This record gives sequence, C-alpha cells and structure tokens, in this order.
Amino acid sequence: MSEFRPIAHAAKDTDGAWRDPHDLADHLRAVAGLAAQNASRFKGADWAHLAGLWHDLGKYRPRFQRYIRQASGFEADAHIQGEAGKAPHSTAGAMLACKRFGVAGRVLAYLIAGHHAGLYDWFGGLDARLESQDSHDELDEALAEYPSAEILDHGAFKPDLREIPGGKDGFALWIRMLFSCLVDADFLDTESYMVAGKSARRGDWPHVQKLLEQFDRFMADKITAADPTPVNLLRADILRQCREKAHETPGLFSLTVPTGGGKTLSSMAFALEHAKRYNKCRIIYVIPYTSIIEQTADIFRAIFGEAVIEHHSNAEVDAEKENSKSRLACENWDAPVVVTTNVQFFESLFAAKTSRCRKLHNIVDSVVVLDEAQLLSPEFLQPILDVLNLLTKHYGVTVVLSTATQPALATREYFDARNNMRGLDNVREIMSDPDALYRALERVNVRLPIDWNAAVSWDALASEISRHGSALAIVNRRKDARDLWERMPEGTLHLSALMCGEHRSQTIGQIKERLKNGIPTCVVSTQLVEAGVDVDFPVVYRALVGLDSIAQAAGRCNREGRLDKGEVVVFVPPQAAPPGLLRKGEDACRSVLHAHTSKPLERDLFARYFEKLYHACNLDAQSIEDLLKVDGQTLAVNFRTAADKFKLIQDEDSAPVIVRYGGLDGSDDKVDELLNTLRKHGPERWLMRKLQRYTVTIHRREAMKLLSQGDIDEVMPGLYAQVSDWLYHPDLGLNPDGLPPKLTSCIV
Repeated sequence: MSEFRPIAHAAKDTDGAWRDPHDLADHLRAVAGLAAQNASRFKGADWAHLAGLWHDLGKYRPRFQRYIRQASGFEADAHIQGEAGKAPHSTAGAMLACKRFGVAGRVLAYLIAGHHAGLYDWFGGLDARLESQDSHDELDEALAEYPSAEILDHGAFKPDLREIPGGKDGFALWIRMLFSCLVDADFLDTESYMVAGKSARRGDWPHVQKLLEQFDRFMADKITAADPTPVNLLRADILRQCREKAHETPGLFSLTVPTGGGKTLSSMAFALEHAKRYNKCRIIYVIPYTSIIEQTADIFRAIFGEAVIEHHSNAEVDAEKENSKSRLACENWDAPVVVTTNVQFFESLFAAKTSRCRKLHNIVDSVVVLDEAQLLSPEFLQPILDVLNLLTKHYGVTVVLSTATQPALATREYFDARNNMRGLDNVREIMSDPDALYRALERVNVRLPIDWNAAVSWDALASEISRHGSALAIVNRRKDARDLWERMPEGTLHLSALMCGEHRSQTIGQIKERLKNGIPTCVVSTQLVEAGVDVDFPVVYRALVGLDSIAQAAGRCNREGRLDKGEVVVFVPPQAAPPGLLRKGEDACRSVLHAHTSKPLERDLFARYFEKLYHACNLDAQSIEDLLKVDGQTLAVNFRTAADKFKLIQDEDSAPVIVRYGGLDGSDDKVDELLNTLRKHGPERWLMRKLQRYTVTIHRREAMKLLSQGDIDEVMPGLYAQVSDWLYHPDLGLNPDGLPPKLTSCIV
C-alpha cells in the first residue's frame, strides 16, 4: 500500500504556500453527491452517484500519486488532461463498472472513461480502450491500494435499463445528461478546492419570483410610457394572453405573432409566469444568429441585470487545444436567464466534449424559448425535433416556438417513407386567434416581381431606392450588401456580419435615432436585420428569398403602424442564391407565390411553403439518427462521430477575428487593452465575453491569407486579431479581400 494518503489535487494559496492536499476519498464522495443531486431531477441519481464515486478510481494507483506530487501536478490541468505520461486514471472505474454489472455497466463506462476526453464511440473507441492491457493494469493497480469499502461498495444499486427516459430512442440523450451531471460535479468540486472562495460565489442568483417582479415593474413603466396606438394596444393584449396561457401544463407551445407584435417581451412574460407556476429553474432564450444576440441580451440585462448570461461561440478557442482556463470561457448555464444561439444550444445537446456537455443538466426543468423557430436548420431538423420531444416528455422542459411564420413541424408521412417527418405533436398555440392578429397587424402592401426571371441590376436598384427619403434594402449575401452600398448615395448606412457586435449595435442605435427624429435614412443590410432588430421604415426592398424571410423583412416596414400601409418590394437580384438551402428556400417561395393572386403573406401560405422546403431537404443529412441508435445487445452508440457531424455551422471552415473597432470616436484603445490582457492572462471567462463584442467570423481560407500577409496574428490557437490599420472599415466592417472601396466613413 502507498505510504501516502491518496490525494486528488494540490494547490498553492495566494501567498505561495501549499495548502493541505485535496483528499481523494473526499473528492469522490463530494462529486458523487453533486452528480446525484444534478441527476435527481430526471430520476438518474443512483447512476450519477456511482459514476461520481468511481470516476477517479484510477487516482489511487501509485503512478498517479507520484505524478501529482513529483511531476508538478499542482495545477488546474493535472486532473483534466490525462495525456500520455501524465498517469491516466479515468479507465479504472469504467472497468470496475463493467466487471460488476456486465453490459449495463457500459452506461457507467461511457461516463467515467469520458469525463476528461469526452464521450467515446463504442466500437473502435471505448471497447478497444476497455480491452487494452493498460486499462486492466490501471484497475489492478488502483484496487491494490485498497480504496475504502465505502468507495467500492455499490450498495443496493441494481441497474435497470427499462427505466431509461424515452427507452431506446432516448438512450443517447440520457447518457449525455448523466455525463453532464458527472462532469459539472467534477469541475465544481475541483474548483472549490483549487480556487478558494470561488464556489461560494456560485449559485447566488435571484429566484424566478424576484425576476418576475422586476419584469412586471419594467413592463408597467413601458406600457405607461407608450402611446395608445392600435399597435401598442394589440401588443398589450398579446402580453395578456401570454401571461394567462402560462398556467397551462408544461410541454410544447407555439407563439404565433406577426413581426412587430412584441414577441420578445411577451414570450419572456410567458416563460417567467410558467416558471413560477411549475417551479422551473431557468429561462433559456435561443436565438438563431450570433449577429443579433447582443440586442436581446441587452434588453434582458436592462430588466434583470447580472442574472442574465450571454453565451455564444464567437470567441471560443480551438476545441482541440483546451485547457483549464479556456474551459472557464464556457458556461455551465447555472444562471436563471440564459441567452444563447441555436448553434450553442443544439450542438451542446448532441455534443461529446466535456466543455459542451457540462451545461446539459441545467436545461432540465427549464423554459426554452426558440426565437424565430422557422430558422431551425432543415438539414438537422429531424434530430432536433426528436430531442425536443424527449426534453418535453422526460426532462421537465417547456418549449415555446416563437415566430411570425410558424414552420410546419407536425408529423408527416409520404408514399416515399424517406421523406417522412417525426414531428412535434400536441403543440398548443398561445394566441387565441392568430388569424385575427394578422389581420389587425397588416401594415404593408407587398409588390412581387412582374417577371420572376428578370434580375434587377445593382445600379438600377440603387437609383430606385434613392428616390425614397428613408428605405431599407435587404440582400442575401455580404458581398451583395457591399456591392449595393457602393452604388448608394453618400450617407447610406450598412449592416452585415462583417461588422463586429459593438459596431452593429452602434449602427442600429444610430438608425433608430435618425428615424425617430425624421432624418432621411437609407440602409443596406444582410438578413441579420430581419430577426430581433426593431427598426421601422416606410419602404423595404427584399432580394428574392424564402417566404419566411420576406415576411420577416416586411416586419421592418411600417412596424409601428404610423402609415396607412408601408411598401415592401421583392426584387430578383443580379445573382441567384448559391445551390443549397438559400436556393431551396427561393425555389419553394417561387412555387408557392408564382400563381398566387391574393396577398403574398397570408398566414396559411407558410405551412405550404415549409412543407415544400422540408420535402426538398434531407432532414437528417448527416445520419445523426443512425449514429445515435443504440444496439440493445451491446449498448453501442457513436457519440463522438455524431457530435463531430452535428455542426450547424462548419467550424473547420471559419475563423474568428478580433477587430480593432473604436466606435464613433475612432479610438480602439479599449480593444488593445483587452487583447493585452488576453495575451498576458489567457482566456478568462469575463474577458472572452467582452471580446465577443469585437469579433468577426470569416472563412478560414480568408483568415490564412490575411495571416500570411501579416494583416492579422494568432493570439490563441484558432483565434486571430487585427494588425493592419486598414483592415476594418468604419462603415463596412472587416474586409478580408483587400483595401476597402471607400477610404472614408460615410456615416453622417
């Protein structure tokens, strides 16, 4: 037996003196307790408790104990990396589980063996690892140190796979949920030892009741200050209905309200009232675009203050080069209000890595609002619908599909079964009469192309738009926005995702201020303006696109109902959308509207549009369903392969660049200070949040070109920063192609 008392971690105090080591048995018991507490909300406490007890069983082996003392494992990464030569220790518990429980023990093996490196595929991954001689040696060496009976005894635990939430179809999500419970418990208990006092600051969040009181005060002030216009009266009624329907039993809801009807705040009212009524833990607000998340987060922060966390991936580091500090840039979503993106939310639900999975158990017993639900990715729609059904049926989640253009998500069956869709059933509409709402909030006339095949040149379009005092033109691509903007008169404003979040926010604020004061304002934008950006133009031009996007564009026209009718002009742009989803949306739109003689935005058209769009798409293009299908005899699942393939945005093709945007005063000292802090201290969570506001994502090919030219440098693996002064234009944002076409700002 080792002459040392087995320890899990060691650390120094702020004065440089070593504190008492973290006792290994204490760590295992604490993690077991925390994991069980996390999993108790979905009846997984017994599984999670045993996973916690055995997750670091391999640390009893002398090899690890020598390493933690002699090889300077006195660092936060000591228990995380598990690299070759650093005393692997995460297999012994997995081996013990399989020996004790046979095939059922593989459930625990997935959790324990993956708690550092992430969930494995079974065949060619975890099965080979468990069969290796090194793994057998690890277990034998750990048991030879005589861990206490309290640690090794599994008590009355008898694994029963018949109790899996959702059965075979729910197995993969259940494993990821249990994995989340274990990983978060391990991080939190390690953190409580490694960083004195930090854990005491966690969890000090206001209760939902307090948030509801803050919200009610905010809304009372807002309603008092609002003019009693017909639009505002309708918004007040929408808010009332949301509050009333919040008392219905948890499950699936739709909130179908025309753009401009106040869905953001009304959906939050529903979420808060529902959370209070049914003791839900948090509200998770999911937004399709990173480019607009800041505005929604700012709205909620104005109401709830620091109870809101904003989590998206613009400034996350290379996942292959994570360390303890970079992991701190990822949240475990323990706050009561989380604002995140479709990418972050859904990729986490299908993830294998510890940093992504850690937050999953905090989705349990929450209210999830899917803002602009029509933008759920068609190529991943089937696995997304499957996981939403599992969350609402087995994990206490209430989901609200909030949009002006509800997608057709009910179950559908066709003669060709390959086109079938397992949909969301029993979805309850929150609005009592959406059709009446659409009639009441009809504020625009839509002019369609006379010839659907006749493209309009940018020059002709710019000339036509310029005749209006104020107008918004929305195009399909960043390059289109730049090409049209170049042809517009001096003073035209520009919005695209080539502008960092801080730049976009300031420009949107400027647009609103000019419109409010009656200053003629022309804007050229990509589709980022269509979701969550509350601007009100008398005229909107929209490049031909899917019908849902045309409706969203119409929501930026006569939004406040001050005109009898606004004007929306749909035009055929010089270049068709590239093959892919945009082209399929355009084709579905042509098909629905081509012979349509009535109003183009009638509500019943959207179901037909989405049915045509989804029929044209492979709703599980990456075969996620097959990868996550469990073999009942072996419990084999391809967790890692599925996670690698479930990418709503292909990360390997993109690169985040921190830009030196100095705001309207032209000073970029703030960005320089943040970058200096990043280089000196690494990716602290608060710092990465701030840097997100100054980050633009471009294609990796473009980033490599700029890097070779010395225009950017790599400040962290996979994260770049602007070097060249000319690279960021004050109107157009980042220009990865060359010198900007206009060297002076046109903003007046």
